[in-house]
Amino acid sequence: MTENGQRIAAIAGALLLLAVFIAANANLLRVAISSQPACVLRDGATPARRDC
Repeated sequence: MTENGQRIAAIAGALLLLAVFIAANANLLRVAISSQPACVLRDGATPARRDC
């Protein structure tokens, strides 16, 4: 593999890893919000329940 090919493969691998990391965090955020929808901050108001 040439030096240029190695560089492209390294950048592609790093971008793939970054995409997986972002997707996993987005999924965790989606699950957290959907599990307690009443606890989502809306218009600066206080949460509907104290345990939020």
